[in-house]
Amino acid sequence: MKGPREEIVYLPCIYRNTGIQAPDYLATVDVDPKSPYYSQVIHRLPVPHLKDELHHSGWNTCSSCFGDSSKSRTKLILPSLISSRIYVVDVDSNPRAPKLHKIVEPTEVMSKCDLAYLHTSHCLPSGEVMISALGDPKGNAKGGFVLLDGETFEVKGTWQKPGGAARMGYDFWYQPRHNVLISTEWAAPNVFKDGFNPADVSAGLYGSQMHVWDWQRRELVQTLQMQDGLIPLEIRFLHDPAACQGFVGCALSSNIQRFYKTEGGKWAVEKVIQVPSKKVEGWMLPDMPGLITDIILSLDDRFLYFSNWVHGDLRQYDISDPQKPRLTGQIFIGGSIVRGGPVKVLEDKELKCQPEPLVVKGKKIPGGPQMIQLSLDGRRLFVTTSLYSAWDKQFYPNLIKEGSVMLQIDVDTEKGGLTLNPDFLVDFGKEPQGPALAHELRYPGGDCTSDIWL
Repeated sequence: MKGPREEIVYLPCIYRNTGIQAPDYLATVDVDPKSPYYSQVIHRLPVPHLKDELHHSGWNTCSSCFGDSSKSRTKLILPSLISSRIYVVDVDSNPRAPKLHKIVEPTEVMSKCDLAYLHTSHCLPSGEVMISALGDPKGNAKGGFVLLDGETFEVKGTWQKPGGAARMGYDFWYQPRHNVLISTEWAAPNVFKDGFNPADVSAGLYGSQMHVWDWQRRELVQTLQMQDGLIPLEIRFLHDPAACQGFVGCALSSNIQRFYKTEGGKWAVEKVIQVPSKKVEGWMLPDMPGLITDIILSLDDRFLYFSNWVHGDLRQYDISDPQKPRLTGQIFIGGSIVRGGPVKVLEDKELKCQPEPLVVKGKKIPGGPQMIQLSLDGRRLFVTTSLYSAWDKQFYPNLIKEGSVMLQIDVDTEKGGLTLNPDFLVDFGKEPQGPALAHELRYPGGDCTSDIWL
């Protein structure tokens, strides 16, 4: 937390489903207020292929290798959600102008692992890199993990034992002190990749479980059925490596659930925050969920933040008592219920009126708050507005036409509270190749969601 202030941020920008025939790229954004290039894209690294759908990213090494002088954070790992290709990017030679180091082709991933549709990348204490998969090469649901050599980035095989995959996959976090890895679920790629069909929910095709793995034996040992927890996506253990608890955001049921280790050594889960749905007209369903799509914990484990991508608000909770989170900050950034839009709210348990559209530097913000990243000192929250290209196109058609944005929210770390920084806007609608969909944010030195402490 006492590290230097962030000066640049890396984030993937996507063209799949936008109608623009251009490859996705890694953007480098200047976030240093003293710089003449503040809040501008200063470099773009296009990948060689079309329609990869870059999504999340990770490192070749992180805090899990602390103390190992042979390891250094030099490569950013960019798995592709749709093509299953993995790009390894050199950010060490010139951090402000990254360059491509290696491409791991989908054929290598599929032939060695029988996995595809890659999502979360974490570095391991062994120096290896592990990437979660959502399916098999045919797009059926399959929750497994691809293991890469940390030096050559060759595919070594699966992390889990042969035949030991979970029914679905998505995100994961591990904690060696408790000999545990816990993973979450979205859906089969064939279910979500072309858009969201509400009928698939009632058909039971979306995730509702968390999977507990024995870290040393690499075996699935427990499955937690979420109570009122549909589509458990992002999972965050507390950063304190001794802590045996954390939080997961359940997107469709719009709640935050706390998972924890019981006295008997098993794991359990309980709902601690519920965002009520709103009764609406002019939307795809009569009940509109918040759709919690990203969550993050401050490095001191004091605050939890999450985004309601459909409702349009970003929230801050004090989690000093993890069983009773307390709302301390809330700000609306676009969303589906803005005043003057196509949706009319008929019944709202939280708001007295529909929020005004957000305008920053003359730009009316399309979409809603989605990926978030917190500065190491906890004082700045960066947010982007794209979820996944096919769902962007369905939920927020204007995002496809106008591109997403990156904004900065200033955080009160003493009393709590969120305030928009009016001087910061990165408008990806003005990119040279046309409007792009910017996604997850990474700091060069590691951040609240990339690093795991041992």
